[in-house]
Amino acid sequence: MSSEQMSRLIDQRAAARGFSLDAEPLPGTELVTRRSGYEHHGIYAGNGMVIHYAGFAKSLHRGPVEELSIAQFADGHEVSVRANPAAAFVGMEAVRRARSRLGEDSYRLLTNNCEHFVSWCLFGEARSSQVRACLLHPRIAFHAVTGLFRAYLAAARRRHASASTASGANGAALAI
Repeated sequence: MSSEQMSRLIDQRAAARGFSLDAEPLPGTELVTRRSGYEHHGIYAGNGMVIHYAGFAKSLHRGPVEELSIAQFADGHEVSVRANPAAAFVGMEAVRRARSRLGEDSYRLLTNNCEHFVSWCLFGEARSSQVRACLLHPRIAFHAVTGLFRAYLAAARRRHASASTASGANGAALAI
């Protein structure tokens, strides 16, 4: 079996072992949230904190590698733990690697995204099975792009509603 085939097999097994977060995971554990059209990845740092590449998780403006609470990382989505039994870096060593990149702001959807970041923290090699799947299967890529577009529209609606509420509150304050 080639190393690439082994890598794919490890990715498939790891994806199959994902399960809901019921107890606090160990530091260095990969956390995943299913978003509209894609999965978002992070490294559990301990004490309820996650290190992730923000990328486009919050808006169309790319974000840096940052440490935030599980609730902020989840952003209303279910969080799963992804087992990585073949990881080269585990526990606090994986967390140390993740923290070494805090503040990095070189996000690239196809070559340096949140999954590439987590893979580098755990395996020492930046790779993304989602990007690979999109490149190999145009239908998957189309699904991912439409999911990202839906997420963008939802975020734009929230911003508009928030701005409308804020301007309404300002108008009420002026009328008093």
